[in-house]
Amino acid sequence: MPAHRVVIGVDSSTQSAKAAFTDAGTGAVLAVGRAAHQVGGADGARESDPEVWWRALREAVAAGLKESGLPAAAVTGIAVAGQQHGLVVLDGEGRPLRPALLWNDTRSAPQAAALTEALGGADAWAARTGSVPVASMTAAKWQWLREHEPHTARSAAAVRLPHDFLTERLAGTPATDPGDASGTCWYSTADGAYDPELLGLVGLDPALLPPVAATGAVRVGSLTAEAARELGLPEGIAVAAGTGDNMAAAVGLGLGGAGLLDQPVLSLGTSGTVFAATRTRPTRPSVAGFAAADGTYLPLACTLNCTQAVDKVAAVLGLHRDAAQAGGEVVLLPYLDGERTPDLPSASGLLTGLRHATTGHQILGAAYEGATVTVLRALDEVLRACGLDPADPDVAARPLRLVGGGARGRHWVETVRRLSGRPLLIPQNGELVALGAAALAAAAASGDDPVALAAGWQSGHTAELPPVERDVETWNRVTDVLTRATPALLA
Repeated sequence: MPAHRVVIGVDSSTQSAKAAFTDAGTGAVLAVGRAAHQVGGADGARESDPEVWWRALREAVAAGLKESGLPAAAVTGIAVAGQQHGLVVLDGEGRPLRPALLWNDTRSAPQAAALTEALGGADAWAARTGSVPVASMTAAKWQWLREHEPHTARSAAAVRLPHDFLTERLAGTPATDPGDASGTCWYSTADGAYDPELLGLVGLDPALLPPVAATGAVRVGSLTAEAARELGLPEGIAVAAGTGDNMAAAVGLGLGGAGLLDQPVLSLGTSGTVFAATRTRPTRPSVAGFAAADGTYLPLACTLNCTQAVDKVAAVLGLHRDAAQAGGEVVLLPYLDGERTPDLPSASGLLTGLRHATTGHQILGAAYEGATVTVLRALDEVLRACGLDPADPDVAARPLRLVGGGARGRHWVETVRRLSGRPLLIPQNGELVALGAAALAAAAASGDDPVALAAGWQSGHTAELPPVERDVETWNRVTDVLTRATPALLA
């Protein structure tokens, strides 16, 4: 295989690193190396050592090289897509001062609420940044650090996002992209730059932040001699700016200015995520109005409780995750880690509607239904952020692209199909984030458009499932409980 046709797309997620060795001409994934991350914390804390991410990236690349049988000289570009929002604080030597605060660390919920109020409310934030501070956002985490560990905040010589940290290790120069930067709440999607007033609000010196590349596909540097030695790759290959994991998944699906626009996607993983690429700049407080990796926008809503919460319910009941049945009268809101959408950071799980005839299988089915209704309600808000009416028959009939680990689960697919009433498209390539990162790497090496590249690759089969009649009765029962319970869940 010609050397110039191989690139590496790295998916550095909450739980692991994956390195997809990809043929830049066809999009064929030749090998995927994997290595685990470690996440610690209790009582709302979720933290990881960034050095573990770097070690895992090295291990994943080594494993991918071995699996592929490729010579290292075949690789010509690399890009990292990372978990969004995490706060990485570094000393003057580029070493972490403390473990990174991850996106699902909910301790910063009070700081998020205070920041929202300080700027004049949710609408003011959405107009500036596209998003409203919640516990997940980086600005809230920085504010938490300033209040709880002021010495660490004062000692910081650099502030990075997870993918920024890894990209800088590769290229030796600081860089980020508009997509991941737009998840900080100190970057203005209106201006396409860091917002000086918001940085002042959180007391953050802009000199601590990396420059923002024009897109995630921009070549921000070349693989340094040190990184090349650690990774076993050629020195000088292209390093792309990279992006956040959701932005990379959109690229991998061919969503964006050179591909599909206003087409909904639902990702079923530890979190439930819904998004669409659009040319309309999102300013609805109910969604995260992110920038995309290619210069368009990516309105997105994320729920904290999805497959992991349902698996926990299955474990408590002693059932296999696919042993579920439709919930009947039972409603279970599986908000085991609080919730992000709706914004209920202190919530816990809620079970109601039990009868003598209720079975454990139905309770498990109700967990699926509660998680699915929550994320589909968020999808309606994403569609509105695209300037669409979810009740419009044409919009309601648009296929829903179903991705993530849950898309491989029979009962997840059945529940989404039944409660959405939409046709489902299920790409069989399970590494869309890494594939999107590979497209960014290929674009950095060639100058091509990454979305056009990914759309042209058409890698992997897509299963198509026709719509079924929507289960309106279950939908109404779950949404009614959620509406009535929200005041208590907020308490």
